[in-house]
Amino acid sequence: MDRVSSASDVFPARRDDITGQFGLIWLVLREPLIVPVLKVLVVVCLGMSVMLFIERVYMGIVIVFVKLLGKKPSNSYKCEPLKDDIEVGNSAYPMVLVQIPMYNEKEVYQLSIGAACGLSWPSDRVIIQVLDDSTDPAIKSVVEVECQRWASKGINIKYEIRDNRKGYKAGALREGMKHSYVKLCDYVAIFDADFQPEPDFLWRSIPFLVHNPEIALVQARWKFVNSDECLMTRMQEMSLDYHFTVEQEVGSATYAFFGFNGTAGVWRISALNEAGGWKDRTTVEDMDLAVRASLKGWKFVYVGDLKVKNELPSTFTAYRYQQHRWSCGPANLFKKMAIEIFKNKKVSLWKKCYVIYSFFFVRKIVAHLVTFVFYCVVLPSTVMFPEVSVPKWGSVYIPSIVTLLNAVGTPRSIHLLIFWILFENVMALHRTKATLMGLLEIGRVNEWVVTEKLGDKAKLPAKATRKPRIRIGERLHLLELCTGAYLFFCGCYDLGSGKNRYYIFLYLQSFAFFIAGFGYVGTFVPNS
Repeated sequence: MDRVSSASDVFPARRDDITGQFGLIWLVLREPLIVPVLKVLVVVCLGMSVMLFIERVYMGIVIVFVKLLGKKPSNSYKCEPLKDDIEVGNSAYPMVLVQIPMYNEKEVYQLSIGAACGLSWPSDRVIIQVLDDSTDPAIKSVVEVECQRWASKGINIKYEIRDNRKGYKAGALREGMKHSYVKLCDYVAIFDADFQPEPDFLWRSIPFLVHNPEIALVQARWKFVNSDECLMTRMQEMSLDYHFTVEQEVGSATYAFFGFNGTAGVWRISALNEAGGWKDRTTVEDMDLAVRASLKGWKFVYVGDLKVKNELPSTFTAYRYQQHRWSCGPANLFKKMAIEIFKNKKVSLWKKCYVIYSFFFVRKIVAHLVTFVFYCVVLPSTVMFPEVSVPKWGSVYIPSIVTLLNAVGTPRSIHLLIFWILFENVMALHRTKATLMGLLEIGRVNEWVVTEKLGDKAKLPAKATRKPRIRIGERLHLLELCTGAYLFFCGCYDLGSGKNRYYIFLYLQSFAFFIAGFGYVGTFVPNS
C-alpha cells in the first residue's frame, strides 16, 4: 500500500513540475518576445488593411462615375454590327476559331460542344476545335462521337488529342494553335467545358476587334446557372459578381487592362502570338498572357452585358482546389514578372504602377494575407495580451466598409453578408497558404487539378434515398478543425477574462471553421 500511495503521489508532482516549467517558459517569453512580435504584426496588418480599404474605396468611386457617365464599351469603342457584302459574300466576315479545352468532362461535354456548334456565324468562317486531354478512354470515345455527330450536320468541328498533358490547359491551347488550319483564322474564342455561349456571342464580340485594331481581347461576363444550388455557391456568386461588376469594369474603363478570365473571351490571334503565345510556367496561363499582351501595348475591353452561362464548383473539395490555383498562380506570376513589368518601356508609368501595386500586390497578395492573418490569427491572439490593443477603426470600421463595398455586386444576397464574411475567412486560410507557396515557389506551386463539374449529377432523382458509405477522410479537413479549435479557445478566454469583447465574432468564426472542417459545406457527392 505504501508503494502504491507513493507512486500516486509522484505523478501529480511530475504534472505540477511540467505545468510549472511551461508557465515559467511562458512568463520568460511573454514580455520580451511574444508581446513585441504581436505588436509588430498588428501594425503590419493594420497597414495592409488600410491598403485594401483605399483600393476598395477607389474602385467604388470609379465604378460610380463609370455608371453615372454611362461609360459603356460601345461608347468608348466602335462596335457597329458587321454587314453583308454582296460582292465578296461570306469572305467579308473574319475567320474565327473556337477552342474548347477539356479533361474528363463527362458531365458537361455535350453542353459546351452543343453551345459552340450553335453559335450564329457564317458556317464557312468558323472552326470549332475540341482539345480533349481526357485520360479516361471511355470519356474520350463519347466526346469524339459527339464531335462526329455535329460534323455530320455540316459543322466544321475538329477533334484534337495529344499523347501527354504537358502544360495542362496552356499546353493544350498552345498545341491547338499549331494546326495548319489555324493560320486561316483571325480571332480565337475560348470556352471552358462548362461554358455555354448564346448564339449571338460572336456577333456581339467580334465587331470590337474588327473596328478597333488596338484591341487584343474582348472579355464577357460569367453567368452562373447553379448559384442557388447551395449556400456555398451563393457565397461564390457574391465574390465573383464583385470581381466582374467592379474590378473588371474599372480595369477596362480606366486602364484598358484586366486579367483575362481564361474563358468566355475572344483574342486577336496576332496579339496572342506577339505576346509569346500560351506559357505554362504558372497555373494562371490566362493572366500570364494578359499581362504580356498588355506590356506590348495592346488594349482589352470588358463587355459586362455580354454574359456566358457556366457552372460554379458546388463541392467543397473542388472549390478548395480551384481557389488554390487562383491564389497560388497570381502570386507566382507576380514574382516572375514584377521586374519585367517595371522595366517595360511601352506602357506608361501610371499603368505599370496600377498593374504591380493594385492588380497584383493588393488584390492578389495583401487581400488574402490580411483576411486570414489579421482576422483569424492576430486579432484573436490579442485577447490573451491586454497590453496589445487594436484600434476600433482597424478591427470594426474598415472591415465593415470593405464588406459593404464587396456586397454591391450582388444586391439580392445582401442578407447573407454575415455568412459571406465567415465563409471568406475560412477560404482565406487556403488562399493564404497558396499565396505563400506561389511567392516562395514551394510545395504545390505548379499543381493543376481540374475543377470538377457536376452538370446534372448533383440533381439526384427523388428515389435515390439510399445513403452512400462515406469515408471519414473524405469529409474531415484538419486545417479548418485546428483553426476552429484555436478560435474557439480564444473566444472562451475573451469571454472569461478578456476585455476586447471579440468572443461573439470568435465563436461564430470558429463554428464556420468547424462546419467546413467536418465537410458540411457545399454539395457532397460520394466517390462511389
